Amino acid sequence: MDQNLKVILQQLEAEKSIDRVTLLDAIRSAIESAARKSMNRASDVTVDVDENTLAFKVFEIRTVVETVEDDALEISLEEALKLNPAVVTGNRLKVPTEPKDFGRIAAQTAKQVIIQKIKDAERDRIYDEFKGREGDLITGTVKRIHHGNIVVSVGRAEAIVPYREQSPRENFKPGDRIRAYLLEVEKGPRGTGVILSRTSPELVRGLFEQEVPELYDGTVEIRAISREPGSRTKVAVVSNDANVDAVGACVGMKGSRVRAVVEELSGEKIDIVRWSDNPLELCANALNPADILNLEGDEEKGSIRVTVPQDQLSLAIGKRGQNARLASKLIGWNIDIHGEGESEDGGEEGLDEALPESETVPREDGLALEPEEGPAETTPDPAPLAPDNE
Repeated sequence: MDQNLKVILQQLEAEKSIDRVTLLDAIRSAIESAARKSMNRASDVTVDVDENTLAFKVFEIRTVVETVEDDALEISLEEALKLNPAVVTGNRLKVPTEPKDFGRIAAQTAKQVIIQKIKDAERDRIYDEFKGREGDLITGTVKRIHHGNIVVSVGRAEAIVPYREQSPRENFKPGDRIRAYLLEVEKGPRGTGVILSRTSPELVRGLFEQEVPELYDGTVEIRAISREPGSRTKVAVVSNDANVDAVGACVGMKGSRVRAVVEELSGEKIDIVRWSDNPLELCANALNPADILNLEGDEEKGSIRVTVPQDQLSLAIGKRGQNARLASKLIGWNIDIHGEGESEDGGEEGLDEALPESETVPREDGLALEPEEGPAETTPDPAPLAPDNE
């Protein structure tokens, strides 16, 4: 085989990161397919390729018989003994053959087989490379935007951030650097799909682990995350060391650590709260800074009734119910927030005092919602800035 093929193999090894054995197998399969078409008969063909010189030999596999009835499949014992003195009737023997003319069709077949083999090898390589990294953060460069999906270049592979996994606050352009959560690696007929996410709560976890050494070494743990991508996230943290403040470690000196995560998420607000195994205590932490007058839990129904001062009802519920909704997701219980003075049966007496009847907003999912044109959200920073615990 000529020197050009050696050069091509070296280029493919370097560009596609495909090992030489796989490429030689592709060449072997291609020559076999081409030889079968060139010989134009029902022969059983095999090809041997020298790994060093890339020279190839074509063989027909024939059965040794006394009397030949089909010379495409059989060989006489007399002829077989000339090739291998040890053969006996019934053996299958490799008989050297020389296809006279591979022709245009045969050459095209060889080309298609090689291309397909290389594609299969590249797909397997990408799958093996990324399958073990599911759940990790991946850094890449935006290559293009295709039908609303972000195509990301990650090394020699391409990954996709589907439209459904994109934050509404963000707008990436080709050439932008992007960090995303590796959601899934799937192998399909069109190749290996590497699916990334910018909306997963686990993205927030990964970003904090990169910024907070105490999270990376296990001193501090993130127990729960509730997120509305592009808007707000609540993170519940706990410390495994009595000398380390979990909230302060995540906030960082003058808020440096949490600020780095907020900037990566394009300004998405983040509340860091102290975790508790007691749902009522965790609920009070999650609704901070609203003052809580009373908490009543119903473990059987998985719900908590919260009573707050009437003037802090909007603060506890949050804009369009977001604060209460995220707190509910964080705890895993339904939260029903009432102003002081409301009746026990959930009447709207307290709400009517705070809101004109025309502005009362119906509740969704068991959460009391504030009016859409109510006062702007005034929640201060989710946690006081604590000294860096590094």
